[in-house]
Amino acid sequence: MTSLLVIVVLVLLAVALWQLTKIFDLTQVGSSSDDSQVASDNDNNIQGYVMFGFLAFIYIFTIYGLLKWGNLALHTPASEHGILVDSLMNITWVLIFVVQFITQGLLYWFSFKNRGHKDRKALFFADSNKLEALWSIIPSVVLACLILYGLYAWNNIMFIDKDEDVIEIELYAQQFKWTARYAGQDNVLGKANVRLIEGINTLGVDMSDPNAQDDIVVSELHIPKGKKIHFKMRSQDVLHSAYMPHFRAQMNCVPGMVTEFAFIPTYTTSEYRDLPFMIEKVANINKLRAEKSIELVAKGGTALDPYTFDYLLLCNKICGASHYNMQMKVVVDTPEDYKKWLSEKTTLAQDIKAAEAAKKPAEAEGAKATTDSTAKDTVKAVIDTVKAVVAKVTMK
Repeated sequence: MTSLLVIVVLVLLAVALWQLTKIFDLTQVGSSSDDSQVASDNDNNIQGYVMFGFLAFIYIFTIYGLLKWGNLALHTPASEHGILVDSLMNITWVLIFVVQFITQGLLYWFSFKNRGHKDRKALFFADSNKLEALWSIIPSVVLACLILYGLYAWNNIMFIDKDEDVIEIELYAQQFKWTARYAGQDNVLGKANVRLIEGINTLGVDMSDPNAQDDIVVSELHIPKGKKIHFKMRSQDVLHSAYMPHFRAQMNCVPGMVTEFAFIPTYTTSEYRDLPFMIEKVANINKLRAEKSIELVAKGGTALDPYTFDYLLLCNKICGASHYNMQMKVVVDTPEDYKKWLSEKTTLAQDIKAAEAAKKPAEAEGAKATTDSTAKDTVKAVIDTVKAVVAKVTMK
């Protein structure tokens, strides 16, 4: 009902404005006015100054945005190749801002300088080979340099030497969670297929493959500092994207195929938490959370927990209703802590055997309960029959 009233009010306001316009037109009958719809010198001057105002708005808003939200951009990369990625990004940003500052200034200056005037005639020429060459060659050279630098960065990031010592880890995406599978002692991931998903084997690992016998499945990702990690990625259902922003790593997870990405972590989680910019950032976040907690408690709610920084694996594709919550904690350990953590984990084969072993007593207990129940029913039936016979004899 409220929406209907709002619509009615807006319609009535539009009708009222239309009627006021007609009344204004009637009041101008007999007066001299310029209705040629051709811009005058005064109109052109006004438009010129308005364009200068818009130019000032662009420059001011750009500078304000950099000062206001510049600190929200990702800071120090936590991987070796991240420095190269940030370098390429910074060069691109500088070029964009410089080109925008120069071209927008020239555009609005020449628009104002050559605005319409009754005593000025426009100069027309069909073409200019020099100008065409100038604005074609310069952008082409700049873009070619950016593309070549980008290809150089991409090849350095994606190239993995077959003889290189790496840690093999699979990232498995499904709505709406991540699961990691470590290759184990042989450093070779076992084969997998979604058709083999059953019970505790939620990743569809082929347990008949010898390489799968030492695979380890976890829900929290741990990786060692200073060691190249080779990620192989699969998706169970829809298109996902494995995004680890602090490592400057992102790769799509496509159903039916395996994609890959590799990087070398350069900061442990504790080291990254102790970086000055991160200490300041966490302090600001906790300040905001404390202020919000006061409001929540005043309304009878629960206070927010303090924030602690952790690396995260996120999904960077809109994969469904709970896409926002599809994340997994990533912990970068020292090599020693990583080996200790991994040694404490059981293999998928051991987990499956344990599940089957736990299942057998339950089945046996169920079978025994069924047998006991059947025996009780039989005895009860015999007793009921005897009682019925005795009752008949007594009646006779």
